[in-house]
Amino acid sequence: MVAKIEAEWRCPSELGVGVATARRFCDVLTGREPKDGVLITIPPHRGPITMTFDLHNRHTYSEELVKAKQAYRKYTATVGVLSMDNTLIDRAVVQSEFRTLKDLFDRIGGGAGPGGMKAVAPAGAEPITLTLPEGVGDQVSILGEKLSVVRPDGVDAYSAAGRPIATISNVMLEFRPGPAPKKAPVRKP
Repeated sequence: MVAKIEAEWRCPSELGVGVATARRFCDVLTGREPKDGVLITIPPHRGPITMTFDLHNRHTYSEELVKAKQAYRKYTATVGVLSMDNTLIDRAVVQSEFRTLKDLFDRIGGGAGPGGMKAVAPAGAEPITLTLPEGVGDQVSILGEKLSVVRPDGVDAYSAAGRPIATISNVMLEFRPGPAPKKAPVRKP
């Protein structure tokens, strides 16, 4: 029997909930240590696990730049999926362009902007599917590697630790359930 579940995950930089999709969005920060990434809990399983998620670029929306026709951005973000011993399992890339409001994937509520929206929003959506090996452990980390931003007036590259460079949502796991981990026997005095 194969189980497909919404993953449990710890987000070090919560972006918020999408107004249109009601999805939870989490920023992916750059870094070197798996503990600093988005931590996905891996349930007891037999065999490999299929993990899927949507990878989005982060865009700071400005109505003024859109009106002035200066809002164009082309984002390319690269993230790594790592085991907790810092072994790279796979990489994922999202590339998207922004010109107008319709290029946003969703808006995030709870902000100080017009209509109570946050200025930062997910742009583009790249569905990611990868296979985690059977012995991956009880957690994996999604950690940012680098971001390239093309603007009308130049190009920026970011890789410094702690910078949000992408956003994820819709994290799912598909696996064959396995036995629960064995607990250490209780010692009697």
